[in-house]
Amino acid sequence: MPVRFAPRPRATGSSWRGNTAGSRVYREPVPPLESLERLADSFAALERPVERKRMLVIVNPYATTVSDRLRNLVIYALQGRYEVDAIDTERRDHATDLCREAAQEGYDVVVAFGGDGTVNEAANGLVHSPTPLTCLPGGATNVFCRMLGIPADIVDATEHLLRIADDWQPRAVDLAHVNRRGFTFSGGIGLDASVVRRVDAHPQLKARLKQWYFTWAAVTTFTKDYVIRPPRLEASVGDRTLRGVTVVVQNGDLYSYFGRRPMHIAEDVDLDDGTIAVMVLERAAPVDIPTVMVRLLSEKLRMVDHRRVSGFTTSQDVRVVSADGRPVPVQVDGDHIGDFTEAVFGVWPRALRIVA
Repeated sequence: MPVRFAPRPRATGSSWRGNTAGSRVYREPVPPLESLERLADSFAALERPVERKRMLVIVNPYATTVSDRLRNLVIYALQGRYEVDAIDTERRDHATDLCREAAQEGYDVVVAFGGDGTVNEAANGLVHSPTPLTCLPGGATNVFCRMLGIPADIVDATEHLLRIADDWQPRAVDLAHVNRRGFTFSGGIGLDASVVRRVDAHPQLKARLKQWYFTWAAVTTFTKDYVIRPPRLEASVGDRTLRGVTVVVQNGDLYSYFGRRPMHIAEDVDLDDGTIAVMVLERAAPVDIPTVMVRLLSEKLRMVDHRRVSGFTTSQDVRVVSADGRPVPVQVDGDHIGDFTEAVFGVWPRALRIVA
């Protein structure tokens, strides 16, 4: 595997307080990059373990919060506890190819350093392999990182990965899929995927405006494509068929975040219970969408109690077809993957190993 190593940054000589006995390191409130540099110097000063795990860090250099300096400092810090190789992604699905190679070469862990799209590609490369996946937050939302309990702050997340080197406990979780493409937390066909398609077409605005650009895209997409002649979908599982305009499938009880506010749609589904949760929005009339959005952002109201929403949990495949034959957008983990007239959702139980 071709690997590009990050150059070692120059130590600053800044004061650092802590100890080497395993207690949590104290950090003064300083800018994130300076804090990360101090963290790197602290762990570099510790006695390194005799046998360090081989770690491949896959970096998306175009992710929202990733810079060359940040990348180098993170890798320098991780070298305090791991034998680290690092490589940048250069194209779509590159992370998937790199992860397949990493599994074949026997890496102990792969780190996806980017947004949820990078994590999704990495998961698809490691599915059904013994090599575990972990992640560092480099995107705007970082949903799967938060689901695993990895801090949203890059300094805290890097320190977290350094700490778990001495408490290594990989575990298996489910990976959901649509048309054999895996996803870690959420997939969908219809309105939410149409919004994602519009957002993905303007990555600079997505990076700069974040959740507010998603809001604008949702309003624009709804008024343009769903007020008049919306797509008609039929979702079937076993002998049950539900009709609607949007189908959302989740691998865990978290759809996304609006800033720091968690957004929930599905219920009664965990990352390791062998099931997926399905939500069908029956219609998207102007009178319905405001109440749907209220429930989506509410911490008390349940989406499945909405009169235009049906939800269920299943371990079976769910087949969604376009009733009028029009291709409809499909998204996985916040990335648009194409337009389809049929989407088959399912779950691979305990098919992905993670460490967090």
